[in-house]
Amino acid sequence: MPPADPTTGTGAAVPVPDDVSSDVASGSDAESGPLADPGADGQGEDTMDLHLPDELIALIGEEEAGSYGARGPGHDTAEPSPSLNTTGDSFVPSALPFLPTKDDLLDRVAGWGPVDTSAGVFHLVPVRIERDLPLVSRWMNDPAAAAFWELSGPPNVTEDHLRAQLGGDGRSIPCIGALDGTPMSYWEVYRADLDPLARHYPARPHDTGLHLLVGAVADRGRGLGGLLLRAVADLVLARRPSCARVIAEPDIRNTPSIAALLTAGFRFSSEVELPAKRAALMVRDRSLRHVM
Repeated sequence: MPPADPTTGTGAAVPVPDDVSSDVASGSDAESGPLADPGADGQGEDTMDLHLPDELIALIGEEEAGSYGARGPGHDTAEPSPSLNTTGDSFVPSALPFLPTKDDLLDRVAGWGPVDTSAGVFHLVPVRIERDLPLVSRWMNDPAAAAFWELSGPPNVTEDHLRAQLGGDGRSIPCIGALDGTPMSYWEVYRADLDPLARHYPARPHDTGLHLLVGAVADRGRGLGGLLLRAVADLVLARRPSCARVIAEPDIRNTPSIAALLTAGFRFSSEVELPAKRAALMVRDRSLRHVM
């Protein structure tokens, strides 16, 4: 899968540039062939007519209108992590629980909910092509991102990359990161133990990988990279009880990305030779989350 963040700010006392080049976790091509689907033969499945109440239909209509929003009333937050003010288009996350149609390998990312940070309320919202492609494609054509993600060019280049994940078996979920309702970053949350990356390091069951691209130039160099990486890594560990480690694999030359990950509580584990790069394997351990 491609890299991570051309602009994650580090915010740490590390003597490197404070923007993370688009590669906080790249190099592991996402091969997502479908997994076996229990019940695919139709055996034992019952169907029935279901009348949805008007309130639920209205709620669905709001979601389809599709904005990105900050936390609304009744939304709980995950464990608080480090806050900022941004303005822009409202981005409203799904008000309905995530109802997967395939095996859900990442414990319902769409239902993880918002998290309070010292920069504001942060929310991971699964990508919708019709809503998000223009924005993500524009971010991918930024030279700082293009150098690592290699998805520059016409929108169909980014679209193919997104559809490969959205049409797969659920082992990789592309998301927009919204801060106080403003879309400002692109994320991929993926099963590192089911990714080709697992051939190159001693993977453990349910290892979860992160790729991050801070898209908005105004959000780069402000320390947001390390702050949000910590917040999302903690969110993964809070929402995925079977996951003991969060993984990232930036290019070994990408010192700003590595610095941001160190700021976020990741530790350097080893150098690994991947097909497209030599990477720094970075690990955030559940057992060390309150120490680092």
